[in-house]
Amino acid sequence: MNYISTRGQVEPKGFIDTVLMGLGEDGGLMVPEQIPAVSAETLDRWKTLPFRELFIEIFSLYANDEIPQEDLKQLVDASYATFRDPEVTPVRKLNDSLYILELFHGPTFAFKDVALQFMGEFYSYVSKTRGEIIHILGATSGDTGAAAIQGVRGKEGIKICILHPHGKVSKVQELQMTTVNDENVLNLSVHGNFDDCQRIIKELFSDLEFKSKHHLRAINSINFVRILAQTVYYFYAYFQAEKQMGDDSKKINVSVPSGNFGNIFSGFLAKKMGLPINKLIIATNENNILERFVTTGEYQPGEFRKTHSPSMDIQVASNFERYLYYLLDEDAFEVSKYMQQLADGRKIVVEGELLQRVQSELHALGATNEQNLQLIGKYRSETGYLLDPHTACGVAASEAFTEEGEVTVSFATAHPAKFDEAIRLLDITQEFPVEIAELIAKDQYQTVIDNDKAEVTRQLEAFFAGGKVSQA
Repeated sequence: MNYISTRGQVEPKGFIDTVLMGLGEDGGLMVPEQIPAVSAETLDRWKTLPFRELFIEIFSLYANDEIPQEDLKQLVDASYATFRDPEVTPVRKLNDSLYILELFHGPTFAFKDVALQFMGEFYSYVSKTRGEIIHILGATSGDTGAAAIQGVRGKEGIKICILHPHGKVSKVQELQMTTVNDENVLNLSVHGNFDDCQRIIKELFSDLEFKSKHHLRAINSINFVRILAQTVYYFYAYFQAEKQMGDDSKKINVSVPSGNFGNIFSGFLAKKMGLPINKLIIATNENNILERFVTTGEYQPGEFRKTHSPSMDIQVASNFERYLYYLLDEDAFEVSKYMQQLADGRKIVVEGELLQRVQSELHALGATNEQNLQLIGKYRSETGYLLDPHTACGVAASEAFTEEGEVTVSFATAHPAKFDEAIRLLDITQEFPVEIAELIAKDQYQTVIDNDKAEVTRQLEAFFAGGKVSQA
């Protein structure tokens, strides 16, 4: 299988070359030429597999035999050895219509660990086997940065720089990133919001001379391996919910807290492969560009709002372009026209049959801060289960769209200890995991800079050359 760009101007690439490219050289996102179809017989066989074996089965469909099976097994085993639950992503039943997929059992207590622990091992493998220089550059709204740093810190042949919006991530998210003082890690705290950080990253990756000179590699979900790794837990969650239901043959929905569209696109991919998900539900917060798109067909960034769920405080969703590609029947020319409209400051509009198709494929709800706090209190009182604010968005959407004869698996994308600022508003005292409690006493290492591409470039050139401009 080869990979092509959503904008149609990149020669087909193999799997490893696609991962190393990250953002397509034409500014598009890389997708497989064909999505593999999984038969009912294969789904039946996969139902009994543990998470790691299921990962290998799904990954092998996309990797073109470029990674020997024994090497792939070692990468998967190393990636998930640090997870605190043997199932990696266990499913808990909260009531007859709601199941929770816990994605926070990795080292940084967030769903990003599932993909980024593997990605760190994968980049290290490629560096060793192909002699590639790996300089990772990424932006984060909070969780990606910590997970990416944890995945590659101390690894030989790899350097990583992460941009995060200054003062707009939770304190635990900030500490998880900035208490790391390894020589191969640089944290840049940018005055601005996540969209500002993401814009700078995309501009640097679009500068092909700069990208090639400094061997830039992507860690954000613009990189297809992130999407693929996340696809695995959709299959796993579906199978586990099905197993827990027993003879109860209800349809299974999934509700996914989503800011950058990467996580929900992984579910879209799983469904196109043949996983019989009933409803794909997008849960957002008050930065609800995705809800507005599904409801009205208009995709246009709105006013940025700071919320209790900061990882979804995003107005420009990078992976939306991948969905648009399939919505437009894989017409790269049409995708390019739409994306140019967005780049020119105009909005994307789909209507008529296209909008009907969107609404048949996706459901969406933007939950308010008040709704989230109410749900956290409600489920704590009724079930004893503590939701984090992002997970509460997912549960709000679950309650809105789950109908008779359906159950919904709602994704718990982070441990509530990462967002204690919101939890404390409800006078709930939670016990912190030891790994998080210990962060408070550690020194921080970060460089606070203006929202300025030239300054980011200066920092990167010094870092990749073997030093750091300044750390404070």
